[in-house]
Amino acid sequence: MIALGRFLSVEGIDGAGKSTQLAWIAQWLAQQGIAFVQTREPGGTPMGEKLRELLLTEPMHLETETLLMFAGRREHLAQVILPALERGDWVLCDRFSDASYAYQGGGRGLPREKFIALEEWVQGSGLNKIQPDLTFIFDVPLAVSQERMANGRTLDRFEREAADFHARVRAAYLERAASEPERIRVIDANRSLEQIQTELAEILSTLL
Repeated sequence: MIALGRFLSVEGIDGAGKSTQLAWIAQWLAQQGIAFVQTREPGGTPMGEKLRELLLTEPMHLETETLLMFAGRREHLAQVILPALERGDWVLCDRFSDASYAYQGGGRGLPREKFIALEEWVQGSGLNKIQPDLTFIFDVPLAVSQERMANGRTLDRFEREAADFHARVRAAYLERAASEPERIRVIDANRSLEQIQTELAEILSTLL
């Protein structure tokens, strides 16, 4: 029997410090001697990176945005994620379908049934559903995320959305986490790096 790798994803509202913690998790995996692929959504493949540029810069209809997200995800699964897992490598992904649930669903109001239909079409359903083994959602109060984003850097079109959009995204993330507590771990990211990373190490160690 071939031992499949582990699939990890990292999520959170903009300004939650996700990128910092993603880099730390990658370093932790390397220190354990684990072979892993680090990737991202939207993106992860040549096609996905072209879609990322469109998605982060060009205004578009909500359903167009959602369909492009899932089109990129299908290619990402076929070209990167599934081959890595089948080799026995781990996958560390910056966002996956929980982000679509939060941003297109919670933030923009995509009807739930349309999200479910696309998720099942692209990722399967039931026992055959392709989903991360473990998802970290880095959570901070909205005021903290807004302050962190107001640091002078260029913001993409999601980051430029009004505060109520980000509040809906955060609420959707927490709703998703409550519905799948075995897979999703909400991390209080409004703490010191040492406290956050101690908790991450404890959780990651349970996968070894």
